[in-house]
Amino acid sequence: MAVQSDSDKGPDLARGVSISTFPASGLLRGHMGEDSVLLARSRTDFFAIGATCTHYSGPLADGVVAGDTVRCPWHHACFSLRTGEALRAPAIDPVPCWSTERREGKIFVTAKKERAPSSFAAATASAPSRVVIVGGGAAGFAAAEMLRRAGFDRAIAMLSDDTAAPVDRPNLSKDFLAGTASEDWVPMRPEGWYRDNEIDLRLSAKVAAVEPRAGEVVTASGERLRYDRLLLATGAEPVRLNLPGAERPHVHTLRTLADCHAIMAAAQSARRAVVIGASFIGLEVAASLRTRNIEVHVVAPEQRPLERVFGAALGDFVRGLHEQRGVVFHLQETVAAIAEKRVTLSGGGTLDTDLVVVGIGVRPRLDLAERAGLTLDHGVVVNEYLETSAPGIFAAGDIARWPDRHGERLRVEHWVVAERQGQFAARNMLGARERYDDVPFFWSQHYDVPINYVGHAAQWDGIDVEGDIGARDCVVRYRKDGKVRAVASIYRDRESLEAELAFEHAI
Repeated sequence: MAVQSDSDKGPDLARGVSISTFPASGLLRGHMGEDSVLLARSRTDFFAIGATCTHYSGPLADGVVAGDTVRCPWHHACFSLRTGEALRAPAIDPVPCWSTERREGKIFVTAKKERAPSSFAAATASAPSRVVIVGGGAAGFAAAEMLRRAGFDRAIAMLSDDTAAPVDRPNLSKDFLAGTASEDWVPMRPEGWYRDNEIDLRLSAKVAAVEPRAGEVVTASGERLRYDRLLLATGAEPVRLNLPGAERPHVHTLRTLADCHAIMAAAQSARRAVVIGASFIGLEVAASLRTRNIEVHVVAPEQRPLERVFGAALGDFVRGLHEQRGVVFHLQETVAAIAEKRVTLSGGGTLDTDLVVVGIGVRPRLDLAERAGLTLDHGVVVNEYLETSAPGIFAAGDIARWPDRHGERLRVEHWVVAERQGQFAARNMLGARERYDDVPFFWSQHYDVPINYVGHAAQWDGIDVEGDIGARDCVVRYRKDGKVRAVASIYRDRESLEAELAFEHAI
């Protein structure tokens, strides 16, 4: 690893920085000894916090100041400049803080501060005595973490039908599957964290029913768990193929850590793979398998990949990225049958293969909500506080269909959305009345090219491209009825953050 030079570390902030020459961005990376420190200006105030995002180590100096917060350029995490607290997922952990002093036209960074109490600390006198969370994904984990962060010190039970504790699911189709990230990155928290925080995490726990009138959750074994507040965060499950050979052992879907381990084990000996579906998961799996030097063929019915989300130009760009790495596309085709070493296409062609991964989408897991009598409409209907039609029951993540700022109802399957909804639901279960109106955000990684997407445009009547998509330097704006509804970008991180802010302030 290269040794970082003093110039790479930025100025020594203990020696002071001239206010008159402070960067127009309001952000300057420097150091205090060996610590990398971000000096930030918000209006006339100056703050000093850790310079690295606690999510994936994004450089906060390349982000954007918004009020007394700074937002990470990579995945739009948000930190308090006053306390260092991670205010919005995907970052969960805080960054450290230092004191600052103004003297003789300079700002000096001085002593490191003690960690401040959470700004979400809530009075718990009227809080529920027991919270049950059904689901061990992004929303469920974020809710449990926020409950403890907010000072809730009563019983929490988290029931997950997964065999593993909550994991960073985006990693499963990206770096971890590609073999470029260690498994240490994957768990959201170490195993002991749940015990230390007195969260009753039950893995491989099947929930048979929710009984709103009784205020109980019934497990498959017949145990009844009482709740005062319940969060349904059951997530989604992969859509499976219904065709000859779909249940063969070399045919995989990817949703859980166990799924990922199975694909990685198969990839050890595989020379050729067929990915069925040109979805985000399918294409990220294709990229990861190519990184492992496996021959990859992608079969999908679309004319071009991801056109429904990104439009034609960006869809063609994504296809070109994969083709440059050797991926072979079979578009406007479907799979008719899967044999032990061969896939038969609907057009009559065949592909030799050792490994098949199916990525044709997911469907929300609504069975529990439906049997409980909750109002459904292409998802579990919730109000602006993420409350369902049953008192005391909240829903978050892939199953939740909420009212957005345009008066429409949305249900999106984004990791960051699920985490943030879990955080909001947790605080609302404690009695807050915080409207969930965060702007949706997701990112997709294809080899070394990240694509960020902020907003939501299920349909559009115009697309504007600023920059050059082929040069990997662009902002793509999706318009509906004359208004920008979503923005995709490649290596334009500040513009992506500025678009998010513009959406937040739009009427």
